[in-house]
Formats: sequence, C-alpha cells, structure tokens
Amino acid sequence: MTESLTSWPEGRTGALVINIMFEQWAPDAAPGLGPMGNPLPGGAVDYQALSWADYGWRTGVWSALDLLEKEQLPATFYVSGMLTETAPDAVRAIAESGHEISGHSWAQNRIPALIGADEERAEIERCTEQLASVSGQRPRGWISPRCTPSASTGELLADAGYEWWGDVFDADLPYWLDTPSGSITALPFGLEINDLPMTVRYGQPTRELVSSFEFEARGLSLQRRLGYIDVTLHAHVGCRPAGLLALTEIIAVARRLGFWIATRGDIVDQFIDAE
Repeated sequence: MTESLTSWPEGRTGALVINIMFEQWAPDAAPGLGPMGNPLPGGAVDYQALSWADYGWRTGVWSALDLLEKEQLPATFYVSGMLTETAPDAVRAIAESGHEISGHSWAQNRIPALIGADEERAEIERCTEQLASVSGQRPRGWISPRCTPSASTGELLADAGYEWWGDVFDADLPYWLDTPSGSITALPFGLEINDLPMTVRYGQPTRELVSSFEFEARGLSLQRRLGYIDVTLHAHVGCRPAGLLALTEIIAVARRLGFWIATRGDIVDQFIDAE
C-alpha cells in the first residue's frame, strides 16, 4: 500500500531518478541488441557488439561520473558482478563518489528466467559479496538483466537481505511484496525514458530523451499526483557525448520544474518512513 506516501521532501510531488546501467557480458557472449541491427548466424561471436559494449567500462562510466560530479547529483548504478574483476577501479569510484550501487547479476547473459533457483541464489550471493568487497558498499537493491526475473527472484532477494527489487512494472509507486522469506519493497522501474530501447531498438535520435522526459513530467503535473520518473542511460550506449548532453538538459528541466532528484534508495527510504 502507498496511500501514506503523499509527497517527496519539501512537499514536492515530482522526482527524477537517474539510472546508469553498468553492464558486461561473459567473454563468449555478446549483447543481443547492438548498433548493427542484424544478428550474426547462430554460434558466431559478435566482436563488434562486444567492443561496442566495452565502451561502458573503458570510457562511458567515467564520463558519467564526471558529469554527475559537475552537477553535484546522485545516481543509481546497476553493476554487473563481473565488472568487479574487469573494472574494479570504476566500481570503487562509483561508491566513493557517493552513488548507489545495485546488483545486476554477474553478467548480462545470466538472465534469472533462464537458470534454476539454486543457480540464481548462488548468483545473487556471489554478486552481493563481490560488489560489497570491492566497493565497500553492500547493495540494497537489485534489477535483473533485461529486467527479467524468475518466479523466485523476489523471494531470493528478500532472503538475501535486499531492501528493494526493481523487476516490477505494475504500479507507479513502491509497495510491499510479501514472500515466504519476508517482505521486500517492490520499486517499479520506468522504461519509457531509456536509451537502449529508444535509440538502438527504435532508432530515435538521442535528443528525444529530453522531449520524452518533458512530456512525462507534463503528464505528472496535469494528473496532479505523486510520482517519479526513471531516466536510464547505459554506460555503453547513452554515456557518450550526445547521451550525456541529453542527460544534462533533462537535469536542467527537472530543476526548473522543482523536481526532487534522488536515487532509487532515496525513494525507498521515503516510502518506508511514510509507513
């Protein structure tokens, strides 16, 4: 239930959540969706897509951190566990810069819906331990690769001590999800302003991220109700110059509208405090 949640800090009703997907694929796997569009025949490793994805840890994540430092804003980073081995300096830098680190499975090809419950439990444990060890920050939240959980994901995360889970799309505000292993905050994840589907799958110009945010914010205002808007960039997709310019303009719009700019953990804290 969310009836007790009636406003964000200082009475504001709109919020912007900046999400950075910091992802990597196993060496023998490549992104299923890339800029070339046409997938290679089965069994062939797409080295173009792998190199494109490596922009995330080599360049994109650092550019995102620089922008966020300049804007003096927090963000939520969703980190593939294997990046604690590939790019530990970047994982540490995210935490040291004051951002929220969330679990995102070990690798992007490790989709919970495609593995068994025991394997998924081990995956959650491994990711949690590695992220905490390398960053010094134990993740509070989790979103699965492709935002695609299994039937057991919520329960497994509750059992592992997670506070929130973002693989839910059936509400606008957080709510309690009861599982046999306890309750966890279900924190709906907005996909409307997300660089990967918008620019790669649907071919929209990167600048459309800004107009999409403005349109969504207008919808919140017209409906006169509490809400938050997820704006999501992938380190290997939107954390390039055009995407970061779009994010800069989105931040300017949010500030002009008086939005609260928060992490997903901040949203959860407000929800819990209001209960």
